[in-house]
Order: sequence, then structure tokens, then C-alpha cells
Amino acid sequence: MLRRPKPTDSEEDLLKEQERFLTSGAPAAAAVLRRPDKRRGQNGENGGNRKDVVTIEDLPDELPSLTPAPPKKSRFKASRVTFEDEDATDRLDKHDSHISTVLSRIVERDTSCAPISLPVFTGLAFPKVLRRSETSSQQAPPSASAKGKKSIFACQIAAQRLKEGKGVLLCSSEALQRPEAKKQSLSADPPAGGPVVSGPSLVSGEGLQGPDSSGDTMRIHLENQAKLQAMSTAEIQEEQRKLMSQLDPSLVEFIRSRKARSAVSSGSSSAQATEGSSEEDPQREAEDGRDSSDAAVCFLTPQEVEMEQEVGPPTPPPVTSAEDLPVKPQKEWVHMDKLEHEKLEWMRDLPSPRKKGTKKAMQARFDFAGSLIPPTENLPTHLGLHHHGEEPERAGYSLQELFLLSRSQLIQQRSLALGTLANILSKARAGDYGSVLRGSVSSTLLDAGLLFLLRFALDDGVEGVMSAAVHALKALLVCTEDEECLDCTFSWFLGMGSFPMLPSSQEEEEDDEDEGLDEIMKETPKEKEEKKSDYEVTRQDVVKGLLKMKLLPRLRYVLEVVRPSPRVVQDVLQILTRIARHSSSSATQVLECPRLMETVMSEFLPTSWSSSPSLSPQSVYGHPLPSAMKLLRVIATSGRHACARLLNSLGARERLSCLLSAEPSELLLEQSEALGITAEAYRLWAVAAAYGQACSLYTDLYPALVRTLQSVHRLLPSSDPLASLQIQRLSALVSLLTQVTHTAGCHQELQAGVVSAQGGESPPPPPVSWSQVAGLQASLLGHVKGFIKNLNSLVQKDNSLALIPVYLVYLQTFYHHLSRQNSFKPVETLHELELLTSEVLLPLMRHSVVQGLMKNLRSSSVVCNAQFSPLGPETTPNLPGLACPGWRNRPGLVASSSPFPLLTGLGLLLKTITGIHKGLSSQRFYPVLSPARQFADLLLSDPVIGYLRSCSQATPALSHARAWLLRHEHLLLFLLLRLAQRLIPIEPEVAKHSSLYHQVALVLLPWLLPGNEYLAHELLSTIIFNKDFISEGHSGGPEAVELEELKLQESPHLHPSPSLQTVGALLRDACAQLPSIRGCFLTNLAHLEQSVSTSRDAFQGRNPWVGSLLLPELSGPAVPSDWPFLPLVSLYERTGVSAGGGLAVEELPHGALQAVTHCLQWLLMLEVWREEALTVIPPVAKLARLSCVFLCSSDLFLERPVQKLTWGLFRLLTRGSKLDSLDLDVPPPGLASFQDLYTALLTQYEAVSFGDPLFGCWVLLPLQRRYSTAMRLAVFGEHVGMLRSLGVTLEQLSIPVEQFTLPPEDSLPLLRLYFRSLVTGTLKASWCPILYTAALSHVNSFVFSQDAAAQEVEAARQSMLRKIYYLTDEVLRKRLLFFRLPQRHLQLGFDTYEQLPPVRAKRLERVLGLQDCGDDKGD
Repeated sequence: MLRRPKPTDSEEDLLKEQERFLTSGAPAAAAVLRRPDKRRGQNGENGGNRKDVVTIEDLPDELPSLTPAPPKKSRFKASRVTFEDEDATDRLDKHDSHISTVLSRIVERDTSCAPISLPVFTGLAFPKVLRRSETSSQQAPPSASAKGKKSIFACQIAAQRLKEGKGVLLCSSEALQRPEAKKQSLSADPPAGGPVVSGPSLVSGEGLQGPDSSGDTMRIHLENQAKLQAMSTAEIQEEQRKLMSQLDPSLVEFIRSRKARSAVSSGSSSAQATEGSSEEDPQREAEDGRDSSDAAVCFLTPQEVEMEQEVGPPTPPPVTSAEDLPVKPQKEWVHMDKLEHEKLEWMRDLPSPRKKGTKKAMQARFDFAGSLIPPTENLPTHLGLHHHGEEPERAGYSLQELFLLSRSQLIQQRSLALGTLANILSKARAGDYGSVLRGSVSSTLLDAGLLFLLRFALDDGVEGVMSAAVHALKALLVCTEDEECLDCTFSWFLGMGSFPMLPSSQEEEEDDEDEGLDEIMKETPKEKEEKKSDYEVTRQDVVKGLLKMKLLPRLRYVLEVVRPSPRVVQDVLQILTRIARHSSSSATQVLECPRLMETVMSEFLPTSWSSSPSLSPQSVYGHPLPSAMKLLRVIATSGRHACARLLNSLGARERLSCLLSAEPSELLLEQSEALGITAEAYRLWAVAAAYGQACSLYTDLYPALVRTLQSVHRLLPSSDPLASLQIQRLSALVSLLTQVTHTAGCHQELQAGVVSAQGGESPPPPPVSWSQVAGLQASLLGHVKGFIKNLNSLVQKDNSLALIPVYLVYLQTFYHHLSRQNSFKPVETLHELELLTSEVLLPLMRHSVVQGLMKNLRSSSVVCNAQFSPLGPETTPNLPGLACPGWRNRPGLVASSSPFPLLTGLGLLLKTITGIHKGLSSQRFYPVLSPARQFADLLLSDPVIGYLRSCSQATPALSHARAWLLRHEHLLLFLLLRLAQRLIPIEPEVAKHSSLYHQVALVLLPWLLPGNEYLAHELLSTIIFNKDFISEGHSGGPEAVELEELKLQESPHLHPSPSLQTVGALLRDACAQLPSIRGCFLTNLAHLEQSVSTSRDAFQGRNPWVGSLLLPELSGPAVPSDWPFLPLVSLYERTGVSAGGGLAVEELPHGALQAVTHCLQWLLMLEVWREEALTVIPPVAKLARLSCVFLCSSDLFLERPVQKLTWGLFRLLTRGSKLDSLDLDVPPPGLASFQDLYTALLTQYEAVSFGDPLFGCWVLLPLQRRYSTAMRLAVFGEHVGMLRSLGVTLEQLSIPVEQFTLPPEDSLPLLRLYFRSLVTGTLKASWCPILYTAALSHVNSFVFSQDAAAQEVEAARQSMLRKIYYLTDEVLRKRLLFFRLPQRHLQLGFDTYEQLPPVRAKRLERVLGLQDCGDDKGD
């Protein structure tokens, strides 16, 4: 049996199967038949006569597509069945139809009544040639306007026939045959000779058959006219109204519009005829008028004219005379026979713009440079800013008009519109429109579809349009000042790293299709991303949307094929740099785009080039560009693998050698370009060295590096334009040496084969060792001393302040790794550090310039000025930026007046050398003038203390615009705290401010961003739980709390609380347990171990282990803001929730009780001594997280230490000010609503509380009158059984009972539940005294209320009062009727009247009297 071919069969297998089939002789599954050719008379028997067919191998059946457009699909092709060997001729014959099907229904036209015109005899041998000049001067017949546009030849023929007297015959036939003439009806007065009868205007008679159909039509028309003449005007109007009511309104409107057009056309033709007749003889005028009337005009009777005036539309406006027109048309002008007054109005002078301003918002208009044009400004018209759009008197273009202009068919208009949009975007990013425009220009343009407009324009075949689109895209994506700020911070400590420019992550709603599906069946995020349209992706992320729209291949085409101008090349390189900053995946796409990076390397980073003949060359191809080198550096920042590909596969290593081996003056480039590209080359090399790569170049280029370092003494003055480029080049070189020193410092560890912290094998040792980098320290130290001396020089002061921080970071790196080397000599190193302190650090700290810089700490801080540094109106969520426009003109972290880089470098060096030389921070070795005293002066200076106090009260917001600067400020705060940690034990003056330092540490911890996990670990390990920073613990703090408790109990207006007496003792125990508390929190933060390890490698310079300089995504802080509750919340997540979603009562894990105890102890210390540090956590969040004590297990809250600590926290949370700020209507962070948590608490209380007073107080707290009624309904409705065990007394509850009784309840369902629970005995005073008092108060207030209410409420009041009066329980009846006020000091908790007040008695009598009347009526 033959088998079917399989996809895995090879060609040999198919040939074998074919041979087997042929030998078997089996019939084929399909037979090929040839049909006879019908046109050639072939029959089925004559099958041998076949056509010769020429076949060409490898020739496709279809023509190749000349455009990249997708092939068109036919709707009918799928339903056709064709075979490969079927002849096309046969297929055509099969679908061909015989001619009889076309000619079978031919009906000959009746020509019996058609007029016959004989040709005119003339004396000319040939017909006269028609000329355009003659036809333009002659009058066209009105029939031409009725029929539509006619050719010049047809108009000439019609005019000749009219002159020859044949117009009447032509009209009589055309009036019955042409629809245009049949429907034409114009009102005119009849001539003096009597009415001229013409054909009907609406009845055509097309449906009549027979030889005299036209006569029947005319006879019907005459009968209609006779009947109309016999009717009076009133009867005509009555019939007209009946007819109008029966006809379709749309049909009536159609007839009116036809008559209106006919009236206008007849008026214009008559006017033209009158004007032309004034220049010709009267006889010709009479003939033309008669012929025109016979040909096109149908006269009406006076009655019909009157009806037309009533039924038809209003009379058209009078024709404007030639004198009123802006331009008088001439007869020789083409197509000016019909005047269009609306268009001619544009020829008038422009109206003058408004002269006074207005507060009303107006549409913004811009000039071609992107500047906003004021509405009152009157610009001349020769500027080209006036156009035929809205508000023609105003100059400039609106955004809508620019969008319309960018889609023009004219190349110049498209280029002009795109260039103007680019200028508008540039000025918007610079903040020029912030004070004059409402809203964001960038957001408006993006919402209008600017991105798609620019992407389409990039595909334009005209280079000018494409260049304008590139420039506009660059203006949208790239902010030049953002890049300048990032370049300025590159040489700072960890300045190479940066956050990915990803939009803030937004939680997307789950699709309905995924609901109820298993995890395996649900779509992955990548699949969901692929299903999104370009518009959806662009709304969330502009850069990702551009990548989805294939921007990179198009930019490669522009660079490789189009080879545009230098400006466009620079724009493309900057766009690619911005895309590479977006994320590591975007940088990888740029790197992997086919031929893109190869083009950049070969064209803009060549290894050899010639000098440019002019300062502005026509092409930059074949010349090295700094922007191309910067693109490589940004791509290398995304990861070590990308950097290795650039160095090894794309030839970046050779480019570094070529550019850095020579002096900038020898590079055959302009001096500024040479300095710029060498600075970028050093930066790229520094990034590679940060991964431990390209360090072999250090040995090869060592002479060039030393030569460049020696040029530091030849720096240009600060006022020179090239001075900043020199500073950047030298800073990049020192950063390179810093990274090489980091890498060399790890050589010994890697040589020994130490296993890395990640558990894997160590990477191979780098090609540079410590001995190769140790010799540079002396020369760089000498440079620092020279810079300190230059601070007194006005010419070199700015240069020195810019370079000193970079050198300090290098010295810190050197000494950090020196202590870990085998060649470390302690005695010599300690002496060297003493000299460094006395000759460099102390003179630098005491210098007046540095002291003046420190006064700018608060003004330059991002943390302290968060409310004064807005994001800017042009920052959009889907295109984040750094908000740096104008950074040079305002104080900030990067400004030249900022002390942050200098203090950060100084703090890093102090942290390192005080760790090596302990004596520098001790008075034992320097009893007279110790460095520790000088370091303490730095911490105790007024600028630093004021700055720390401002930071302790600040609440900075997290955003891309601040995160890149906040990480540097957080580092400085951490360094100041580490210095304080070393000085507090030995400096009493510093110890006095220990509470301030501890407060700063507490607020700094939840501020730390991703990538700073190592700093968080250091804060928790060394400062936050350090008893030296909690001075209250060992200076009478607990005793002071106990004393305050005693005063609280002695106050007559406050009620004593037995549990409050234990807070002082609890604090004393907590201070003794600080080391254990620290271990508890570090254990619960163990999930951050990998992040801490990665962050430690970056901070300690373990370059061979660094995977990427790109920081983690900015999704939130590294440590949550509610970290003090972390052990409690973690325990609840592990034990408190079952797999099914309900509460699970399980046995606590080992050590859980101790962890909860330590967590509560720490919370108690913070609430008493560091209350400001917890202000970032809302009170409702505190209550929700403390509720986990009751939800974790069935007996955790019953443990004695947990009971004491929770009682103390409950008293602190329910103090007067804290209780007022507790808002349970606001959803706690992490929960949908507090009510859901409260429902779980009620269920847990019913199950495991056993009437515990602490749990009872926790349940009673949300039942206060000012909170939601839903929680009280849940207690008295679904969980009414818990009222039997809710025995919390008024003395145990620290909340005033008035919080439960006032104001009176207004919820009718809840009042009915109150009354039912009281009557049925579910709620008793002995079981639940607080809610019993509250229920009595609310029911009493309700039944005796005198306020006006709805009928239903009033009926419920009377019914409830009657039921109370007839209660058999006399005690309850008396309490409900005689209730007065709640009283805490009474045994029952409330007071009653001795007798019923008159108002209540009258109310009761009236209600009972109404009932008696009702009973009497019933009887």
C-alpha cells in the first residue's frame, strides 16, 4: 500500500515513492482533462492539436511587486478551483458569455416625434476652425449650464444652432428627453404678447408608451394649468398645505433645493445676457433672448408664481456689482464666467487684529521658529504667516493647521510644517511656554498622533521632508540639557550608573478572557504585548511604540543609503542614544539591528580620516563624531555582554587606541571636536573598565595617559570656551584610572581563586595588577594639593572645584583596595594617612571657598526642595525625562554652586581612612588638636545641622526627574551618618545631636532607591538599631515615660488605665533587646540578599562581578515605607491565609512569637521616641498591620508579652490627636478597603477570642459613630452572636463613649437592628456594656426626635415608640423611655430621668392617641 509523503521525507525518499507508484500501475487520484476550444471549433476527439507553449525556468508566475505594499486579496479567488496545468484560454472560455445574452433585450427607440434638422448650406469649402478666443467671447447657451460642463466644441456648435434659428426645435426635443431640462423650473413674468406655454417642470412622461407620448404629457400639463387658473388663491394654498402634509419632508426639501438652484442659475444667465447685449445690436439681442427663453425657461402663470413665492426658499441675495468686488473680472480670464464671491472675499484687505488683551483663552499660534505670537501683535504679511484658515487676521499657525499642512502634497509645505513642529517641541521642552500656555504641548501633540505622523514622514522619499521628520523626532525624544547633566555627573561616585528611562509601571486590568483559566492557559506578558496595537503600545511607552513601528531599520537606511546632511546625522545618533537609555532590551535592539552599528562604526568612527577643509563640512561621513562614541558608551552601560561585543566584534578597542594614543591637536580635527571625542573615548573606556574589560589597553596606552595627566598644569582659564571640554576630558581620565584601580584591586582575590558571593566560580583575573596602578597615586595626590592652592585664584577656582571631587574619589578607591593587598604596609600607610589628613583634608575643610559652598546645602538639595522643583509641564508619563531645562540658571545638585560632589568625595575618603586609621577619629592620639575634632566641626556646622533637620521633616516624591539626583543625595546623607557613628562615642557635642541623626536614618531608609540596597543593609546593621543613636534609652527615657503616666493618672479629667502603667517598663526591656531586634529585621529582609550583594559589588568596586551599570527599574523604593511592621506582615502572609483564601488557624512557626515580640517592641519605641519617623505611614495602615496580631493564629494575641505590647500600642494609637486623624474610610495601602479586613477580624473574634478585652477593644474601635455604617451593620446583622462575649468595660476602653453615641444614628436599618437586639435580649448591659449604652442612646434619640423626616421614617418612629411603651420587660422599657446621657463613672454607664420629661410625655401621648383613634376607626 502506498503511503502519503511526510514533511520529513528527503528528495531521495520522494523519488523512490514516485518510482514505486509508477511500477505499481495504480490509477492516479486526479485526472487532467483538456477541453475543446469553442472559438476554433475543436471537439473532444481532436485532442492532438495543442498550442506551442514556451516555458522559461526560474521565471515567477506573477510580476514582482515594485512597492512594499501588501498584495491585494480577492474575495472571490478563494471560491475558485484551478489547476496548475489548466490553460488560461480555456478558463476564459469557460466564463465567457454569448453575445445573445447581451443583445436579447434591445428595444428600439421611438423616433416618430423626433425633429429632423438638415445640414446648413454654406459657401465655405471646409468647416470653420473653432478658436478658444472666439468661444470665450461668445455667450454659451443656457442649456449648457443646465446639462453641466460641456466641451468648447459642443458650446460652439450649440451657439451656431441658436444663431441659425434651430434653437426652438432643439429645446422642444431636449425638454422632453433630458432629465436636466425636464426638472428645470424658473419663475419669470410672461411677455406682453401672452403666456408662452412650455413643458411641465416635474412630470416627464417617461413611463408612457406609444407614438404620441410627448403630446399626452403636454395635454396633462395644460389641464393642470387650466385647473390652477380656475382656483382661487385660498384654494391653492389649502391644496398646497394638504399636499405638503402628505409628502415626505425630505422630498419637499429636495424640490425646494432644485428650484433654488434653478432660480440662481437663471438669474446669473439673464444678467450675463443683459451685459452682453449692451455691446451688440438690438436685433441680435432680441433673437438671443427669445432663443434662450425657448430653450431653457418654462413660464408659469401668476398663480403659480405666487405659490412659488410661498412654498419655495427665501429669495437669494442680490448679486454684488462689479464695483463691490475686490477684483473686477475680465472677459478674457478663463473660468471666470461664474463668479464665486466667497473666494473673491479673500482678495480683500485683512481685518485688523484686536488691540486690547483679553482674559479669555485663545488658540495658540506660532511662527516658523516656534515662537508664540501674541493675539494683539500685528505682523506684516510678507512674513508668510497669514493664511486662509480660521482667524485670518491673526498671524501664525495653530497646531491643528500645522498637522494639516504636514500632510500636504507640496514638498515645501510638508517640510515647513514638520520644521515648525520641531521648533515648537524644542521650545516646549525648554519650558518657554510654561507661563503662557495652558496644558502640555508635548502631551497634546502625542494625543493628536504626532508620533505616527513623524513615522510616516520618515518614509517620505523626499530627503528634505525626511530630514525635517528626523529633526522633529529628535526634538520630541531628546532633551540636550538632560544629556549635559548626565555627562556632568558621570565622574561622580557611581555616576556611570543610571536608571532605565522606562515609564512608571501601571497596573493593567486583567482581560475577561483570562478569568477562570489556569495559569498554563493564560497568556504570558510577552504574548499580550505582541497582541497590542501600535497605538496602545505608544500610549504606554513612546520609545517602545517606535521600536514596534520599525524605527531602527529606517534610521539605518537613512544613515547608510540616504547619507543626509551633518545635522540629520547628529539627530539620528542622539535619537539612538535616547533609545539605548530606555532599557537594556532597547539597547540590545540597537546593537542587534542589521548593519546599523556597522554603519556607525565605519562611517562615524573610522580608524583613519583626512582633515576637513572647512569648519562646517558638507558631510561628516568618514570623520569621527563624539555623538557616535557617546552612543557606544550608553550601549555599553546596559551590560557587560553588550560592552564586550562593542570592544571585540565591532572594533571599539581599535578606535580607543587610535583616538587616545595621540594628542588632541594631532587628530586632524577641530579643537573642540578633538577634546569632545577624546573625552567620550575615555568615558567609554571607563565603562569597560567598570566591568573589568579593556584593561590591557592600560599597559599599551600608559605613556599617553601619563602625558595627559601632566597637562593638568596647562589648563585654560575658566572663562575660555574650551575650558569646560578640558575639564570633562581630565575628569573622564581620572574616572578611568579609578575604575582600573578597582579592577586591579580585585586581581589578588581572583588570582587566589576565591569563590564569589553568588556561589559560582570567580571570573578570570584581569590583565592589570596592583603594582601597575600603585605608582600613579603620588602624582594625583600632588595634583590635589595644587588644586587646593588654586582655590585662592579667581582664574582657576572653578576648575579646581570641578576636579577636586573626582580626585577625592580616586584617593578613596586607592586606599580602599590598598588595605586588602598583600603588599600593604600598615606603619607606612598610617603615616601617609596622617599626612593626607593634615596637608590635604583639614586645609580643604577649613578653606573659605568650601565653607561658602556648604552654605548652599539646603538650597541645592532635592530632598529639601521637593515642593519647589516641579516636574515641568512637558514631562509626559509615557516619555519620562530628567526635567533639567534651565539647570544652569537655578540652584540644584548639578549646578556649579552645589557642594554635594565635593562633600560626597570628602565623606567617602573620610569613611575609608577612618576605617583604616582608627586614631584619626580618636582623641587618644591627638589630645590637643585631633582630626576628630575637625571632623566633628563639619558635622556640627550650622549648614549641616540645618540641612539634616530639613531632611528629617521632608517627604520627597519619587519620579524619574528626581531619582537620578536623589541617589547621589542619599549617598551623602549616608556618609554623614557614618561619620556621626564614628564620632558619637568620643565627641560629646556630636552625641547631643544623636536623636537628629537617628531621625534622619529612619526617614532615609524608606527613601533609598533600587540599586542602593547595600546602603539599606548598612543603615540597619550599624545605625538604626544602634543604642548610641537612641539616647533616650540610656538617659532616663523610660523613667520619663513612667513619670508622665503618673501625671496622667492624677489628672481629674482623665480616667486611669491600668495597662498604661507598663509602657515605661516595656521601653526599658525593648532597649535591652536592640541587638535581637536588629537580627529579627535583618532576617525578615533576607529576600533582598541578592540585591544587596549586587549593590555591594558596585559600591565596593568589585568590577569583575558587576553585571550591568544600568540600575534596576524605578518601580519604587528598595525598602517599603512600612518596614517596621515587616515581621508581623510576613508572619501573617505565611500562616494567616490559607490556600482557599479563608483564614487558617495553624501552629506558629518556630521563633514566630519572638519575632512578633521584637517587632512590637520596636514599634513601641518608634511611637514614643520617634513619632515623626512614622508619619509616612497613615494611621489606618498602622491599625491594619497591627491587626495581623489577631489574624496570624488563634492564640498569639493571648501571649503575655504580646498582650502588654499590643495594649501599649493601642493606647498610643487611640490618643486624642491620633484618634482624630484615624480615617477608616481611606483604603489602607495594600488593601481594597478596611471593611474587608474588619470582616475577617469579626470572624476571627467569634472563633478564638474567648472574650479577650484587647481583641474586644480592637473590634470596638471601628464601631464609632463617625465611621462607616457598614461595619456596625456587619456586627448587628451577620455577627450578632459576638455581642454576648464583647464584654469590654468603659474603664478598659480608652475611647470616650460619646464617640459611639454622638451624633444620633440616622440609618433606619441599623436602628431596627439596635431595637431588635435590645428587645430579643441579644444585647445586654452585662454582656456588652458599651454597645448596650450606644444602642439605648440611638433608639431613644430616634423615637423622641422632633426633626422633620420622610413618611417612612416617621412611621418607623411611631411604631417603635408604641412597641417600647407596650414592652413587658419593665427594666428595658424604662431605660428606653427615660434614657438621659451616657456617664462613664456610673455602674450602668448611663444616666436616666426620674420621670418622663414633658416633651417626651407629650410625644408619647400623641403617638398613643393616634393609635387609639386608629383603633376606634377600625371598630
